[in-house]
Amino acid sequence: MTNSQKTLSGAVLLPVFIPTVIITLLLIVGTLSNPELAGEAFKSALSWMTETFGWFYMLATAIFLVFMVCIGFSSWGNIRLGPDHADPEYSFPAWFAMLFSAGYGIALLFFGVAEPVLHFSQPPNATAETIDAAREAMQIAYFHWGLHIWGIYGLMGLVLAYFAFRHGLPLSVRSALYPLIGDRIYGPIGHTVDVFAILGTLFGLATTLGLSVTQINAGLHYLWEGIPISTTVQVIAIGLITLAAIASVVAGMDKGVKNLSILNMGLAVFIMVIVFFVGPSIHILDAFVQNTGAYLSNIVGRTFNLQAYTQSDWIGNWTLFIFAWTIAWAPFVGLFIAKISRGRTIRQFIFGVLAVPTIFTFLWFSIFGDTALYLIMEQGKDVLIGEVQADHSVALFQFYDLLPWSTFLSVVTVFLIITFFVTSSDSGSLVVDSLASGGALETPIWQRVFWASLEGVIAATLLLAGGLSALQTMSVLAAFPFAIIMLLAAVGLWRALVIEGHREASVEAAAVPGRAFSREGSWRKRLSTLFKFPGQAKVSHFIKEVVVPAMEEVQKELAIHDWKANITTQENGVTFQLEHDDKLDFFYQVLATEHQIPEAHSDKSNYDTHWQADVYIRNGALGYELYGCSKDEVIRDLIDQLEQYFNFVDAAPGQLPWNTVS
Repeated sequence: MTNSQKTLSGAVLLPVFIPTVIITLLLIVGTLSNPELAGEAFKSALSWMTETFGWFYMLATAIFLVFMVCIGFSSWGNIRLGPDHADPEYSFPAWFAMLFSAGYGIALLFFGVAEPVLHFSQPPNATAETIDAAREAMQIAYFHWGLHIWGIYGLMGLVLAYFAFRHGLPLSVRSALYPLIGDRIYGPIGHTVDVFAILGTLFGLATTLGLSVTQINAGLHYLWEGIPISTTVQVIAIGLITLAAIASVVAGMDKGVKNLSILNMGLAVFIMVIVFFVGPSIHILDAFVQNTGAYLSNIVGRTFNLQAYTQSDWIGNWTLFIFAWTIAWAPFVGLFIAKISRGRTIRQFIFGVLAVPTIFTFLWFSIFGDTALYLIMEQGKDVLIGEVQADHSVALFQFYDLLPWSTFLSVVTVFLIITFFVTSSDSGSLVVDSLASGGALETPIWQRVFWASLEGVIAATLLLAGGLSALQTMSVLAAFPFAIIMLLAAVGLWRALVIEGHREASVEAAAVPGRAFSREGSWRKRLSTLFKFPGQAKVSHFIKEVVVPAMEEVQKELAIHDWKANITTQENGVTFQLEHDDKLDFFYQVLATEHQIPEAHSDKSNYDTHWQADVYIRNGALGYELYGCSKDEVIRDLIDQLEQYFNFVDAAPGQLPWNTVS
């Protein structure tokens, strides 16, 4: 099967779209027909899953984090997610703002005060409402929202970005299994993987949207007591904000998601700064340093603590729920992070995804969580405990009530929750739409609108069926099959990275500057190129009149031997791509690129830059250019690269990550 035959169009991929919609609709109809029975079923399923497979969730989460750290510190960290000459598409602040908004901005607003206060009042391993309980409460919050969840998101994002931008596979979860099953990712196995990914994303989003509307409802009730806290209000809020999400998703990535994410980040930092200065600032800084040190000291023990000897349901209601929710949401966040990470190195990606959000999260919990505990322990504001226990969603607003500028902070926070809601919904819709279209980056507007609407319907349905407990259950259940897929994806990525080192050494073995010039030809000709600094027009003319005809000659000859080669011209160059059954395409590209005039010649040139006809393989530049070569010399260079390619393929049959497994 050729790559052209395997390309998936922008329209929906029916083997993925139809099963996903049927399963979702059956769940919605069944839940609405008997919400009480559905709620009981969800509760029983959650209990069984956490008791039976809790160990698996914790072990898988630990593996994901260790794997990411090991890859980041290895020599593979220098590999770029895309061609070696690619630059990141987004600045670091914009990149971080988007991954933070999509990842868990809403969760921090919901749990930033509620979780530390709840653990302080009901700690799993300490006496309630003591200093030890306060320490444990902050340690648990750090653990739940620290490196582990970003290891989950990061692994999925890294796998997808690597195979999509480095090897030209569809930006879809199925591509993660390509090193293991080859072209079968385009068949039923791949379709099944993407169905699980979409379902996990839909229910993970539904959980987040459910958290959002309960908190929005609490905020509106706090500001205007005439608005009751009820499921009806929350469903109406879902409907209204889903309409805003539809408007954003129609606008697309750059105009909608990017701008909203930057706004979200700015508002979040603004609220943090205000609370920091009106709260116990010195205590916050002391607690931040101490809690971070304690987190790093105890990370291994907490990672593998399942309370096996106490048989408490605390672990299932908290740790397992948060990690399972993260795994269920990993297809969405991972694919979204992959979309915005083209051009970064693996090391930049890993430590950007792990370190920066984690530090920001620790600051957030120190500012909000430690301030709440300080108010309770030092100022006797223990009324906050009862209010949070009665309704988690009011925690942040009751916390504001104990600070100056409470009304102003509440208004800004309600607006921030809404914008986070819209950002999560529209970015999730873009991702689900891409998955349902086989990895297509551009899809019809109606598809994006459909998925944004369906997310709102699912969230509303699960709220009617039992509130947050139903949402929690669906996240945990949806995470199980996808955790297995992620483990397989990690194996596939490791295998591909091992092979990449061999491939680079083989293909680039002959990449010596100037080697394209004829061995029998004039050394004077080669020497003269050292003093030529052509402009863009001359290099473009050379590519058109010399390189393209050379490629066409090789294309005709290969056709005689039953090898199909495609020649594609771009605005700044030309690409020669070879297809043959189950082998990775041979990729040889010549681009007109701009360079600085060498310093040794700068005083003899009237220009600061010149242009070159640089040679690229799929993964990056080979370190030499062709300008000044004859057609025969270009042909010779192209055949040399083909020879290196065939030697590599023949040297390790069956071991290449892009070969089909028979």
